[in-house]
Parts: sequence; C-alpha cells; structure tokens
Amino acid sequence: MWTGLRLRQISRLLRRLGLRVCPNTVRRLLGKLGYALHANRKSLGAPCAERNRQFRYLQRQRRRFAKEHAPIISVDTKKRELVGRFKNSGQVWSRRAVEVHDHDFPSLGQGVAIPYGVYDVQANRGFVAVGTSRNTPIFAAGSIGQWWLREGRHRYPHATRLLILADNGGSNGANTNLWKHALQEKLADRFGLFVTVCHYPTGASKWNPIEHRLFSEISKRWAGQPLVDYPTVLRLIRETRTTTGLTVSSSLDTRTYPTGIKLTPAQIDQLSVSRHNVLPHWNYTLLPNQNRN
Repeated sequence: MWTGLRLRQISRLLRRLGLRVCPNTVRRLLGKLGYALHANRKSLGAPCAERNRQFRYLQRQRRRFAKEHAPIISVDTKKRELVGRFKNSGQVWSRRAVEVHDHDFPSLGQGVAIPYGVYDVQANRGFVAVGTSRNTPIFAAGSIGQWWLREGRHRYPHATRLLILADNGGSNGANTNLWKHALQEKLADRFGLFVTVCHYPTGASKWNPIEHRLFSEISKRWAGQPLVDYPTVLRLIRETRTTTGLTVSSSLDTRTYPTGIKLTPAQIDQLSVSRHNVLPHWNYTLLPNQNRN
C-alpha cells in the first residue's frame, strides 16, 4: 500500500483522513507492522536444470587434472577501459585530487584497453593480455597462447593436457565455432596440447575463479587512478599482489582483430573436437590434428 511513498507523503495522506501523525511516528508504526526499507534483491533468474550437474562435473574435472599435475586455467575478459585522463572509480591517498576530463569522450584518450585474463588456479599466478582492438575469439585464444608460450610451458614442461574454465558467452562462448577453431590453431595444433574446455552454466560466471581471485584484485589496485596511458595500465596490473601470494604479469597486444569472421565448411571440418558424454554442449576436448584419428 505504501510502496514508493516517503514518510512525509504518508503523513500528509493520513492528515487528509483526519489522522495527525508525524513522519517519525509513521516510521515507528510501519516498523511494528513489519515494514522496512529494502533495496531490490537479485533472486529471480531463468531456471537451469543442468546447473548443478555441470558444477559437479567441473569439480570432477578439476580434481582429475590436479591429481595428474596438469595445468588448470580460468579465463575471461575484464571490462573494457578507456585509456586516457579519465575518471576511474575509487579513492587514493594523495595531497591533492588528480584532475581528469569532465567527459569520457573517446577522442580525448589514446584508445581502449581490453584485458583478457588467464588465471593459473594451481600456481596462483595471473597473466593479462591487454588488447587495443576488439574482444574476439581469436584475441581470446591468442591471449591463452601467449600465456602458454611465456609461462605455461615452463611451469608445466611435461604437460600434454590443459583444462580451461570459461564462461558460457562472449568471445569464449560455448556456441562459438570460431573460439574452438582459434583454440585448435593457436593451442592444440601449435603446441600439441589436448585442450579440454568446461563452461560455467549461464548466469554462473561469478563462480569462475578468475573473477574473484584476479580481476577483483586488479580493480582494487587501480581504483581511483586514471589509466592515463598503456604503460600505466600494464604497470598497475603487474603491481597487483595479495597476501596469499598472487602475482600477475601482463603484455600489450596491439594487433587488429576484425569482427564478423565466418568459418568456411572446410575450416569447420578441420576441427578435432571430442565432445564429452556429460553435457557435451558445455564440455569438450580439442585434439591436436596429428592425433585426430
């Protein structure tokens, strides 16, 4: 009955009915009736019958790879940022406030930063490739390839298998053939790896380890600090540390990644995808083409 009305409005409405009640009394009486101020609470969502089954399967895969000392990585793209003297949410200790542009016009900056992250679950190490073009499946798979070339193959010199934990949409979406083709080309065939991908159910991206173990820490590190140029972006990412031992490396990827690329039937036929028996639309392994048969 009182939805959307303020205490003073309720008091005025009651006065019209002949009841003289001040706003403070209205608050007290509403409290006795069980009313309180509430913000919206996120609790409604599209039901996903396969959600729990996928989470259980993810846990089994993680235990299996960990037991074999095979690498497990969590991947995702962090929010796209404007690079320049723009306002960045948060506060820092300083003698005077840093002045920034009063409008976030892209023309005032140097470009955009698209951070694609790779979080090594077992080593507690992060790697972020900062792109300057677009967030595409080729950029995503190429960033994982950079991680393997720079860190992964040295940390896991005897590994032949890799487990990737990814969200269910975006550049690394489960329904994107270009993502699978890029992984095939840039990881499986190039390095001879058996690449297993397990996607989190729709709407469950917050459970992806990279979100709360890497990206949240980077956000804390650069909070309140304008991302004035690309060296600053890379430096703030590399300076991200936690008391639990997290360290992060980063690199700048200035290559251009066009959108709208369509695979030819021949390219699709070259995919060596082995879909798992459990929820095959979310779980699959890409085999190196020399092991296709």
